[in-house]
Order: sequence, then C-alpha cells, then structure tokens
Amino acid sequence: MKLHFYLRFSTRQGQDLYICGNIPELGYQNKLITQPVLMKYKNQDFWEIILELASLPSEPVQYYYQLKMEDGSIVHEWGNDREIKISSKHDDMQIFDIWNHAGEYENAFYTAPFQEILLASQSKKSGKKPPKTYTHIFKIKAPLLHGNEAVCISGNGPAFGDWSMADPLILRKEGVWWTIELNLSGVTSPVQYKYGVYDVKHESLVQFENGPNRTLLGDAQDDRLTILHDGFIRLPNSTWKGAGVSIPVFSLRSKNSFGTGEFSDLRLLADWAHKTGLKMIQILPVNDTSATGTWIDSYPYAAISAFALHPLYLNLEEMAGKKNASIIKPLKKIQKQLNSLPDLDYETVMQIKTDTAKELFEKVKSSLSEDAGFIEFFNHNKSWLVPYAAFCYLKEANGSVDFHKWKTYGKYSKLVVDRLTSPQSKQYDQISFYYFVQYHLYRQLNKSVHYAHDNGIIIKGDIPIGVYRHSCDAWVSPELYHLDMQAGAPPDPFAVKGQNWGFPTYNWERMAKDSFQWWKNRFSQMAIYFDAFRIDHILGFFRIWSIPISQTEGIMGHFEKSIPVHRVEFDERNIYFDYDRYTKPFINEAVLWEYFGPDTEIVKPLYFEETKQGRFIIKEFVNTQRKVTEYFENKTGNEIDIKSRIALMNLISNLILFEVEGSEGKQFHFRFSMETTSSFRYLDWHLQNQLRDLYINYFFQRQDLFWRKEAMKKLPLLKRSTNMLVCGEDLGMVPACVPDVMKQTGILSLEIQRMPKDITHEFFNPASAPYLSVVTPSTHDMSTIRGWWEEDRTKTQKFFNEELGQWGEAPYFCDAWINKAIVQEHLHSPAMWSIFQMQDLLGMDENIRRENPNDERINIPAIANYYWRYRIHIYLEDLIKAKPFNEQLREMVKSSGR
Repeated sequence: MKLHFYLRFSTRQGQDLYICGNIPELGYQNKLITQPVLMKYKNQDFWEIILELASLPSEPVQYYYQLKMEDGSIVHEWGNDREIKISSKHDDMQIFDIWNHAGEYENAFYTAPFQEILLASQSKKSGKKPPKTYTHIFKIKAPLLHGNEAVCISGNGPAFGDWSMADPLILRKEGVWWTIELNLSGVTSPVQYKYGVYDVKHESLVQFENGPNRTLLGDAQDDRLTILHDGFIRLPNSTWKGAGVSIPVFSLRSKNSFGTGEFSDLRLLADWAHKTGLKMIQILPVNDTSATGTWIDSYPYAAISAFALHPLYLNLEEMAGKKNASIIKPLKKIQKQLNSLPDLDYETVMQIKTDTAKELFEKVKSSLSEDAGFIEFFNHNKSWLVPYAAFCYLKEANGSVDFHKWKTYGKYSKLVVDRLTSPQSKQYDQISFYYFVQYHLYRQLNKSVHYAHDNGIIIKGDIPIGVYRHSCDAWVSPELYHLDMQAGAPPDPFAVKGQNWGFPTYNWERMAKDSFQWWKNRFSQMAIYFDAFRIDHILGFFRIWSIPISQTEGIMGHFEKSIPVHRVEFDERNIYFDYDRYTKPFINEAVLWEYFGPDTEIVKPLYFEETKQGRFIIKEFVNTQRKVTEYFENKTGNEIDIKSRIALMNLISNLILFEVEGSEGKQFHFRFSMETTSSFRYLDWHLQNQLRDLYINYFFQRQDLFWRKEAMKKLPLLKRSTNMLVCGEDLGMVPACVPDVMKQTGILSLEIQRMPKDITHEFFNPASAPYLSVVTPSTHDMSTIRGWWEEDRTKTQKFFNEELGQWGEAPYFCDAWINKAIVQEHLHSPAMWSIFQMQDLLGMDENIRRENPNDERINIPAIANYYWRYRIHIYLEDLIKAKPFNEQLREMVKSSGR
C-alpha cells in the first residue's frame, strides 16, 4: 500500500514541513513519542511525501502537519480530526490537504463548547450512502449551518451534476466533516467545482460558497483512491456572537446557600442566564486556597492545589442527603444569619462547613469503600488527590502550610507518602476525609455544569498564572518552580510600586523536558468542569515579572526571561560605567534629608554607614526589603519607626540597574521607572539621556522577537492539548508581539473599554474589537461601570461627550440609562463574546441595583491581602422573578444578534 500526501502550503526559504501520525511510517514510536517525518518541497503550492506501508493498519490513520520556522521553532497546525481508513481495495491512495491555521475563526467552532452545546442542534441530515465503487472522497467543514441546512457540491461534468442548482449532490455528516464519495472514472482533469449550502427541508439551494472555483487535478484511476480535505467552506465566518455574565461563585446568593455562593447556586444562575438569552457563565478560580485558615485565604488566585476544589463551595445539605439531614437541621439559624450578611464572612463559613463535613464523614466513612461513584472518582484522580490529601493532613498536623518548617515529610517522597496514605496507616481516616470532601465537590460542580449544559449555557473557568508558594504542587514537584523568585507585575498608575503576587515563577526549561505535562494535566482537570477558560495574565507565557525572594515590592523585579544589557554596550554607546553607582542604592546627605528631614541625624547611625566618597550604604541587617519588613514587624510603630520603614524600602529601590546573578558584573536589567529615582536625578543631563536611550532599547525594542519565540514554545503546544475554548487576559504592559501571537494561535484576546491597548487613545471602542476577542466594560480587578463613573470627573466628562456622543455636562452619578448605553455598546461589538460583570448588568435598573456602587467592588489590586468577600445583594430566586428587568436584558441581547 502506497500513501501519497500532498499539502497545499507556500513556504519561505529556510522553512520545512513535517507530517506526524499514529503509525510507524508517520513517526509514531509510543504514546509519548512521535518523531515527525520531513516532507519534500514539490513546487510553490505543494509539499509532498510518499510512504510505503509495511502492513495495513488495523485502525484509521490519524495525522497532522508541523512547520519548522527559520529560527528552528515549531508551529503546529490546529486540530486532530484528519483520519483515513486504509482498505485493501486500493493499492494506492493520494491525500490532498490544506494547512489548518490555528488562527482561523472557524476553528473556534470546533472546540468543545460549540460542538457539544452551542452548535449541537445543527442539522446532521445525511446525503446518499457511498456508491459501491468510487475514486474520490471529498471532505469539507461547515461549522455555522442552520438547522435544516446541509453541504452540497456541484461542478462541471455529469459526475458533478453540471453545476446544477436544482439538484446538487448532498454531502453527509461524519464527525466534523461533511463527506461525499464520487466515481470520477473517465472524467478528464482539470475539474472545476464548488461547495454550497442546501436547504434539505425546502429542497432548494441557499447559496454557493464565495471565492473562485476549486480545481481538481489529476485523472482518476480504478486502483487509486483520492481523498481531498478541502478545509472550511468559504462562507462568512464571523456571524456567531454570544453574551455572558461574569461573577465569582462566592458572590452568588440564594435562599439555600450558607453565607456564600455554592456550586449548587450555579443551577439558579443558569436558569436566569437562559431566561435572559445569555450563553455563558464565567467564574473566578475555584481551587482550594485554604492555606492559613483565615480570611486571607479568600484570595482565589493562591491555590494550595491546582487540581483540588475549594471546600467553601460545598452545599452541606446535598452532601448530607436525606439520610443525614438531622446533622444539618440545627444549622438553619446560623445559616440564615450568615446568608443575611451583606458580604461573605469567610472564616465563620469555612469553620462551620469544615466541622460539619467532618461530622458527616464520621457517619459514612466505613461505607465509602462500597460506594462505586467514590471508587471511580478516587481511581480517576488519585495522581493528584493522594498527595493533596496527605499535604492537607500534614499542614494541619504541623500547624503550618510552609512545608519547609515541617519536622518530617518536608521533602516529598512518593514512597513515603504512599505509606502515610495507606488504608492500614493510623492516619488514614484523617487523610481520607479530604478524599470525601473532594468527591462531593466534584459531584456538586459536575451536576451544576450538566444542568447548565442542558439549558444551553456553557461554563468558563479561570486558570491562575501561578501557584501558591507553599502549595501541594510546589511540595510534590519543587523542580518545576523557581522558589527563590516571586511573580508579580511592574508598576502602573494603579500600583506605583508594582505588584508582588508571591507565587514562585515557573522553571519553563524543566517543564519543557516532559512537554509541559503538568500544564496538560491541569488543562485536563479543568476540562472535567469547564467548556472554556481564561488564562490569567497570559503575558506570563511570554515573560514574567520576577522579583527576588529577598525583596517584597514589585518595583524590585525584572522580566524573566529577557535579553539583559551587557557591560560592553555601555562602552559601545560611550556611557560612563560606574558599577557601584548604578547597581547599589544611591544615598548621600541630600537624599537622606529628603526622606528623614530633621530626623536624619537620629536614624543615620542606626541604619547607615558612611563611605569615603561621602555617600552612605544601608547596614546589612536592613539591606533588603524583606529584612526591613521582618525587622519592623514587631516594632511599636512610633513616628520615626514608621518613617524609617518607608524610607528604607524606598532607598533600597533607589538604583539604576539590577545585576544578573552569576554574570560576574557583565549583565544587567534596568530598574523599571528608573527616571523617578533620585539616583537617576543626581546624574548629569548628558548621562541621563544616554541611559534613557539604552533603557528604551532594553524595555521596548530588543525583547520583542525573543518574547515571541518564548511564547511560541509553549502556547501552541498547550492549546493543542485541550479542546476547550481558550481566552487570554492580555492586559498590562503588553509587548508588541502579543496581539499577533494571540491571533496566530487562535486565543481570544480581552478588550476593555477603559484600558485601551493603543496608547494614543484614552478609551477603547468596542466597535473596533477583533472577532476573536472578549469585550467587557470591567473585570473583578476594577471598579464597576457605576463605580468608575464617579472616580475621575474629567475622564467621565470626556467619555460622556466623545464615546457616548452626548452633549453638555455629564451626570455626576451613573444613571441607569448611561449604564444601559455602555452595555448596549458592548453587545453590538463585532467580538465573538460580550461578557459583563453581574453588577454591570444590574446597574441598568434603578429598582434592582445596589445603592452604593463602591459596595460592588470585588478586588482592589493595589491593596495587598485584600478581603475577597463581595456578594450580590439580591437572591437569585428573586432575580429570576424580576420580569421587567429580565425581559429588557433578553431583548437587548436578542436585538444585538447574540
């Protein structure tokens, strides 16, 4: 058997194309290893490869293509849906393929949410069964057909129906492909043909596809089968649009919830979404963050496990069932009290749920081994569940989540943990309690997701960029992380000192050794519950803001990886280089007076040593920000102590360059916002200009191609590992390469009206959004529409006149009609998705919305250790009954084409 593959693709010099698949001739070695096979350049339009099969494969041959770029990086085409069935009827098969670019709009419609829910009602009516003999198989994808439509084909010659519009050939649906077999024996090439859309109910042609005719080359042969994968039908591909609501699970409020939103409340939210025409529910991360046992754990992005769910979202009544309802009944009074609070009381809710779950566990633990559902869940999840349960037990036993402080088990060993978690161990009951809790969380979330699907609603999750420093993941696989570094963000107008999230940064080189298996496992776990997901801070896949563990403020970080400035560059630019002046805090008498004023002489001997040059260095015991923080932690807080702490933190960051560790004084990173430092201010004007030019080169010119390459090592491979719809949070200091990488990989961008990516504009216009994007007026890290309206009168006035097109003075408060106009603007955007915080939707109705918009804020990023406790003020049961509001929203969604 001979297979002859042709790929229609036009390459540049230095590029190569490869094919790989599930048979040895296509490079298959085992489930983990496939060695792509190099193809041969044929002409400007085609690459080819001829394979001789040693034997007929027992399974269909599945394959896809890879492009090797000039720089050696690999670009994967999208999809895993090409397969050919090998039969002894033919001695020769030729296959014509079109490269499936990941950024094609249509690929989004072949992700799980569209295929399984949003487009699941499409017509699957088939054409005729294949004839006994045929020479050609034509295959095409058409994702956006309506209910009674099917794909048809017509062309020149009798075999193609002579361009018949009345009686074209109807294809049948097989998987994602529309397929037809034709016998073209005796037909002389070239043949012109086109696909079209046919209304099977009214038996009429709707339209032929756009563009020029397709051409079939080569004459048919009886002993050869030709298969054509013709890609996508050429029809408008950006017509589908949807709208959704965004809200953290803890922010939901129902009459049956227990002081917090629970997974079970998602069913009521799905009812409301269905009633109002919304197609998506977006939530924040729901992983377990219970590290300290305090309200600090309310921060949903610091998970102690990237796989375990948070016990906060348990519905105790569902967990107990009818059999153990008596345990829940005494809690009704406290449940009512907690549910009536305006916000979440995290610590009280967690304490009650934990105590009650333990009581329920004692009742049922002896029968768990006979519960088929539990056994199936355990076996499917034990790779992460067993270490997680052991970690939680050890965390409680040691009174600390920091495994470095544990007396034993601080260093993970699978063998040792297997003994600890053995059913024969004396700790087994305490450990298996966590299996029990995770099992019920799985059941409750799974039930809610299926309920949403039955109502035509998809669920979008959120995947944090980092993991908690003292997490189970870091305990089990410390080699995957740089535990001596902290992830964060550079300074911006909202956080002038930058942000320090505290997460360890990823060791991407180590992760790449097993093709990012940890990430693939994470995506697989997400796919159990979610149809789509948002990658938090997707810029971290290009580069991450990395802060040494010895420092605490984001200002002390740099982008990792990035191309540093070499010592030689200073000489090449005739810049005077003074190692101590640039890399150490600049402190002289004048600088000390700036910070301490009349107290200078008091603090000078306490914290500083004078050098021969008339400058000062900070004493070793407070020469890093972490040392400063720890030193002043237990101080009384008198005026000089407070002033000293602030001054020392600022002085430590009063420098120009950070030396690259291990570079022996030859490589450096610029400190962000260098020009704001007194160290820079005390340089002469000429030297300032020279350093400024090199600073601009470092941050805004030299890195772009490098960061693009870094992202392309990870994102295409990871995106291929899941069939969820992938969206990226691409906000902040966005490198120029990011939009194109997002476009090339088909990852949806995030567009926010008050955060334009074009720095020449003050506002982003939703009407200019790309199709593969999500538009939203606000996120959980921002004020709501109403809150923002009151923040900056000048901006509000400009927005009112220029963006809303209104005359005169803007209202001081955001009236309901203004809120509605902004929502309407986003609904009519060309973006695939318009998603709104629940608060922004409720803001359209004076009778429903909360009185004070400042009470609707979920998070303020500039405040460290913020308490995430917001809950909507209205019960979901009452919201479902709010007929005028719901009808208004439904009509708005419908009229926008969503």
